[in-house]
Amino acid sequence: MAAGRRVARRWWVRGRVQGVGFRDFVQRAAAELGITGYARNLADGRVEVYAIGAEESLAQLAGLLHRGPPWAEVRTVEEQAAEVRVYGTFQIEP
Repeated sequence: MAAGRRVARRWWVRGRVQGVGFRDFVQRAAAELGITGYARNLADGRVEVYAIGAEESLAQLAGLLHRGPPWAEVRTVEEQAAEVRVYGTFQIEP
């Protein structure tokens, strides 16, 4: 894979991840890593994260998703390759 090539990943994070600043945590990390995409709460209590960036940046974000912010308790993180779409920034979606 060429250096700097943009790829996409989707994660589903389960645990105490809603109401603890998890999406804000992901948005700040994504901005620092040059990643675009979104984070949103799901009705079943999980947070979905869709991210586009360099493979190395996505790997760093994945590590942060397993940890989460101080008040979160991450139990599981499912990861899947995703289709690359165009996002100008990293957004928090409702």
